[in-house]
Amino acid sequence: MPELPDVVVYLEALTRHVVGQSLEKIRLFSPFVLRSVDPAIDAVFGRRVIGVRRIGKRIVLELEKATKSEESLFLVIHLMIAGRLRWRAPGDKLGIGSKLLLASFAFPSGTMYFTEASSKKRASIQVLRGEESLRALNPGGIEPLEASLDDFRAALVSENHTVKRSLTDPHLFSGIGNAYSDEILHAARLSPLKLTRSLTDAEIGRLYDATRSTLQEWTARLRAASGEGFPEKVTAFHDEMAVHGRFKKPCPVCRAPVQRIVYADNECNYCAVCQTGGRLLADRSLSRLLKDDWPRSIEQLE
Repeated sequence: MPELPDVVVYLEALTRHVVGQSLEKIRLFSPFVLRSVDPAIDAVFGRRVIGVRRIGKRIVLELEKATKSEESLFLVIHLMIAGRLRWRAPGDKLGIGSKLLLASFAFPSGTMYFTEASSKKRASIQVLRGEESLRALNPGGIEPLEASLDDFRAALVSENHTVKRSLTDPHLFSGIGNAYSDEILHAARLSPLKLTRSLTDAEIGRLYDATRSTLQEWTARLRAASGEGFPEKVTAFHDEMAVHGRFKKPCPVCRAPVQRIVYADNECNYCAVCQTGGRLLADRSLSRLLKDDWPRSIEQLE
């Protein structure tokens, strides 16, 4: 799922490409992508985009008012796991299968395409009227790059969850998902399964610094990769990442093989040497299968 760094870079690209432009028409290719009824989607046709913003992992386009007394209209795009935005100048081909296409947004300077590489069709579009409707979408998590250390600590220990779960909870922290939480925890040298209320002040300080530095670093990396264009290769997996998506590959710090815990449709990646004192965290399915044969440390694994 695109997270804070990815969404920020999308917003910067949208500012360059569509702010100040009239949204001429939206064409829907999937009957499931539109998740709102009133206002009707054609209410935004012909309106100028006057700003973009982020709510968690959602992208919001603000459209001009027809009259001063009218409430603002917003077009909200939620990419979910497999949704992506692509920009094509007039006459340029999309170069992607039509089965992946959810919607297209026509502007005078080009077309933005909304695609989803998943059969589950979780990505969505909403048309909302008024700031109050927009605020209702906000889960309430603090902005990690704007929060003070005290605010960060308060959010972190408000519930006694694993630190991995807390970082990815949108009610606590805005915009952090599975990929960057792995990277943050590696940088902070913390076990993903450590409970938040057991963290020392020093560990919370490390986590706060790692959260800020990781999100800032990856926003800068992605910004540099897209340049003045539109981000085309938005992914949760990058070769330069320390642990996320790098199971069995060497940790860039200690060279030990990266480990993982698999749960539901997700997984957590970590370095046992750097983060858990050499202890392997139990994978629910494999540890249940192997029982006493489950290795307890990185040395036993070898």
